[in-house]
Amino acid sequence: MMAEGRLSSGIEPFSGTWTQQHMLHLLRRCSFGVSKSQLDYFSSLSLEESVDTLLNSAVAPSLPVNDYNSADLSDPDVPFGETWINETNRDNPDLVSARIVSLKSWWINNMLQETTSIQEKMLFFWHNHIVTQSWDIFWPHLTYQHFELLRKHSLGNFKELIREVTLDPQMLLYLNGALNNREVPDENYARELQELFCIGKGPDANFTESDVQEAARVLTGHSIDWEAGGTYLYRGYWHDEGDKQFSSFYNNTVITGKSGDAGKDEVDELLEMIFDNNEVASFIVRKLYRFLVYSHIDDATEMNVIQPLAEIFRANDYEIMPVVRTLLLSAHFHEEANRGAQIKNPLDFLLGFWRTFGVKMPEEATVRNRYEIRSSMLWTMSNMGLEVMDPPNVAGYPAYYQFPSFDKNWITTDTVTNRALTTDSFIYWGFWSQNVLTTVDLLQHLSERENVSDPYGLVDELVMLHLGHPVSETIRERMVGILLSGQQNPGYWTGAWYEYVDNPTDDMKRMTVEIRVKVLMQFLLQLSEYHLI
Repeated sequence: MMAEGRLSSGIEPFSGTWTQQHMLHLLRRCSFGVSKSQLDYFSSLSLEESVDTLLNSAVAPSLPVNDYNSADLSDPDVPFGETWINETNRDNPDLVSARIVSLKSWWINNMLQETTSIQEKMLFFWHNHIVTQSWDIFWPHLTYQHFELLRKHSLGNFKELIREVTLDPQMLLYLNGALNNREVPDENYARELQELFCIGKGPDANFTESDVQEAARVLTGHSIDWEAGGTYLYRGYWHDEGDKQFSSFYNNTVITGKSGDAGKDEVDELLEMIFDNNEVASFIVRKLYRFLVYSHIDDATEMNVIQPLAEIFRANDYEIMPVVRTLLLSAHFHEEANRGAQIKNPLDFLLGFWRTFGVKMPEEATVRNRYEIRSSMLWTMSNMGLEVMDPPNVAGYPAYYQFPSFDKNWITTDTVTNRALTTDSFIYWGFWSQNVLTTVDLLQHLSERENVSDPYGLVDELVMLHLGHPVSETIRERMVGILLSGQQNPGYWTGAWYEYVDNPTDDMKRMTVEIRVKVLMQFLLQLSEYHLI
């Protein structure tokens, strides 16, 4: 008998009718907003074809470049338009800062341009799970390398990801591994490896303080070469060569101490010991579930979804793709109760607006202007509670771990006001960066809708496309009323629309339509349903 809970469905394949609502739900959870190109591409695919496309269509992005040169700051080492990722000099803090912002704006651009792959969304997941902070490290080429490591393994093997992260210069700096030596073992990474990255803090996560201390001893000697731009360097003379005894949680494993270069191999034994514990798979699956489906996990979900997926994870030697594929194809994922069940993070909110409304970079925008626009987006989202590549602490963004509020953390009196101001400004004026105004073409957006001339059909289409949850009949009537300007005859909107289409250069006819559309969109974007995916 099924355990009682919010939903009783499990990982059995979804067998219902595949509709546009299901497709939109899948795309919202797997990318940042739903672009027209996505709608066009996925509309002809089945659920299985859609999921396989999302999991297998990733394309490596171009390299970040010097797009930050200006009258106030010029990079003496990297020509404008060339990549800076191999530059290690940190003598000029202003230049380092510019490269960090360049890297962040580069990732924002990658998220904006994503079409048929879940990769950028999974990269954000791992960035939030295996946390580092770019401003804290202040060595942008290492941050770039770290994110490429996460990208490489985003749907690959979790064991390999953790091994590479353990020896990654960015992580060695961030959690003090670069200074970990036998005289004064540093427990920082050893603790987070277990508590945040692999085992977690659940009721069955029974590793001990002694396990943290012994793991820190295993990890001594793994450092970086400060003179060679922060490359990985093993310092055998720093390594603790004694035996390391672990608790019953790890089956009383003893890692025999090794000397010289052989000491490096102890990290592999440590990771094998950790991954032999069943709690690793359960912990990671819970994190994936909260990210892709719903924040709260009740007993029924634990039994019907989490544990079966954990078994798949273990059976596939910690390959990530089979777990994600099974989840996205499952009856549970496509339950109506899971649609619109998450509050948008700032990426989903702002980038989703940009992508779904088809906002384009201004034609006159130069390479420098595009950098300015994306960096303006960076600071706008920061004011909403999320700065990419810089979670507030090693645990990540609170919305993904802070019980019981979880995603409600995205909404405060401050951030919800900033959200409204951003969309209001975009609708009525545009999005301002340092030197360029970016606008949204609302009439073009409407012209792409199948029912644009029918006020009721148009409102229904906009609700399905933009809102994470259906609206009440009262709200629907209010939206139609905005298009009709208080008139009772639906033909009032139909006539106004066709008069504009037949006379697109007539300012009066255009404004008659545009004013109503702006009021409608402002109303729609301030609905609570707009904040849901």
